[in-house]
Amino acid sequence: MLLTFDFIIIQTSSGFHFNCFPEFLTPYHLPNLIFYIQVHNYPFRYRHIKSVQANVSILSPTLIFLFSSKIQAKSTSIESGNMGGAGESSTGGCGSGEVGRFAVHVIRGRWFSVYASFLIMVGAGATYLFGIYSKEIKSSMGYDQSTLNLIGFFKDLGANVGVPAGLIAEVTPTWFVLLVGSALNFSGFFMIWLAVTGQIAKPKVWQICAYICVGANSQNFANTGALVTSVKNFPESRGVMLGLLKGFVGLSGAIMTQIYFAVYGNDSKSLILLIGWFPAAISVVFVFTIRTMKVVRQPNELRVFYHFLYVSVALAVFLMVMTILEKQFAFPRAAYAGSVTVVCALLFLPLVIAIRQEFALWNQQKQQDDSPSEITIEKPQAVESKLVALPPTSSPNREGKSNSPSCFTTIFQKPPRGEDYTILQALLSIDMSILFLATLFGLGSSLTAIDNLGQIGESLGYPTKTISSFVSLVSIWNFFGRVFAGFLSEALVAKWKFPRTLMLTLVLLLLCVGHLMIAFPISGSVYVASVILGFSFGAQLTLLFTIISELFGLKYYSTLFNCGQLAAPLGTYVLNVKITGMFYDNEALKELAKKGMTRSSVNELTCLGVRCYRKSFIILAAGTFFGALVSLILVIRTRQFYKGDIYKKFREEAKPSETDMASASTVDGR
Repeated sequence: MLLTFDFIIIQTSSGFHFNCFPEFLTPYHLPNLIFYIQVHNYPFRYRHIKSVQANVSILSPTLIFLFSSKIQAKSTSIESGNMGGAGESSTGGCGSGEVGRFAVHVIRGRWFSVYASFLIMVGAGATYLFGIYSKEIKSSMGYDQSTLNLIGFFKDLGANVGVPAGLIAEVTPTWFVLLVGSALNFSGFFMIWLAVTGQIAKPKVWQICAYICVGANSQNFANTGALVTSVKNFPESRGVMLGLLKGFVGLSGAIMTQIYFAVYGNDSKSLILLIGWFPAAISVVFVFTIRTMKVVRQPNELRVFYHFLYVSVALAVFLMVMTILEKQFAFPRAAYAGSVTVVCALLFLPLVIAIRQEFALWNQQKQQDDSPSEITIEKPQAVESKLVALPPTSSPNREGKSNSPSCFTTIFQKPPRGEDYTILQALLSIDMSILFLATLFGLGSSLTAIDNLGQIGESLGYPTKTISSFVSLVSIWNFFGRVFAGFLSEALVAKWKFPRTLMLTLVLLLLCVGHLMIAFPISGSVYVASVILGFSFGAQLTLLFTIISELFGLKYYSTLFNCGQLAAPLGTYVLNVKITGMFYDNEALKELAKKGMTRSSVNELTCLGVRCYRKSFIILAAGTFFGALVSLILVIRTRQFYKGDIYKKFREEAKPSETDMASASTVDGR
């Protein structure tokens, strides 16, 4: 009788107990038996065995067999243990043939999880399109610029307050985090679309603020579910991983703009609807493919990431070319449909790379299965004496729990940089305080400029089509900033021990130049400023999240990752609402006074001219320069840390997995 076994056999003094695990249904076509035996702290590991003679009667009190294969067996016993009923009858393997098993192998693999994370990130940057649809909210609701900037602040508040997402991720599986994010995204932006299109009664300002805050907060759940999980799966490549994933977030604005023009034409109200359903749908489709897996360092890992980089750069270049052509020509909807087709084709290329990588692993495992052997398992005398000497396992656990110190008593007993900090240790550290202050001005001024980009173009007399080009340029160069900061900083750290914190300082200085180009505009300067703003903003995010993971460890990274960007909404509120919006409205009121009109005479308060944003962007440039000076303090504090081997711990932990990669993959359910 041909049986398929996927279960754990536990031998105790009272006999054998069988527990079936459907999630371990073999995705491989393994003609040989793969099992692991662990007797307390003494591990045995054997692979690819044709038949087994295990003298289980001498192994006590605990013996664990993990079977994952298709084997030939009879309804008899292994010495003293009856296996009848432990398996399921089958005339074939799991799945329909080898192609089906390979498909399951791919879907449950680490590289497909990376690809799924890319697509989720494509939908996680919808908040950067605020510059396009904010004009629609302002005109349909009759808001002035200060009110619109207040809405923009709540959008940034939701997008950057990710602590709830991080805390939920600490106690729930990844699929739950992604589903919560999908629900928040759709509900928030769908309500805004209903309000803008007049399908519900005109909501109050606080309701619109609440809707956009909820919708924008969904991107934190996508980041926590996909990005944090990927960084934990590839800890030694965290810089390039963060650069790629955040790079796709940067491209999301330009990608969704192309989809919007192809599906809805030039109807900016429908863009809000697209932002509501598109990211939610992606997360739902790939919700069960992203999970934390055992770290297995592969020799060609970095080369695979560079292949992903080449595809993403090709996608970014195509989107930039399309942006330039859209400025020169009036595209019909059919042309945008062709553009979206090319975008989709480029988005599927990383899937080809992931399948190729999984196919190589598949072949490697099949080759290792071609050397069968027969083995008898005996318990060494040393292990037998070790088991007798071991005390009961429950006592030390209870004793350890009673003696474990409280997290509040260890707040000021911080470990060395690079080790795992607790949440309170990290949040109350000087390093995090410096990052908070630098981010307050850096990300705060960047978001202020991006949110006002539509009104900046309008005040300088640019047409609507050109304003959309500004937003697309920010999105595309946002991508280049993220991948540049990820890949280049990783190379500089590995080869020359160049501190990643120093690169953050240089990026803030570059951002000052972009602000000054808007404060004192000349012909074409807004195009260059859009490139600088997008590049600097993207680079800041990648560097910030990578620095946090390096200084404070990965144990509580889900929460610390989201705490790191809390300064952004505070900076946006001060710089955007209280400074930029106030100066804009004052200049607009001066123009009305010159025409002999009052605020009540117009439905929408609009300012035209170079003076609308001059004062505010001079202040933004000064604040960003101060943030750069503050970040230099962190450079000095961490220079010795970056001179060492910051990835040594992860390299040592991955060594056992590297020697038996195929077996580790099987344990993970792949």
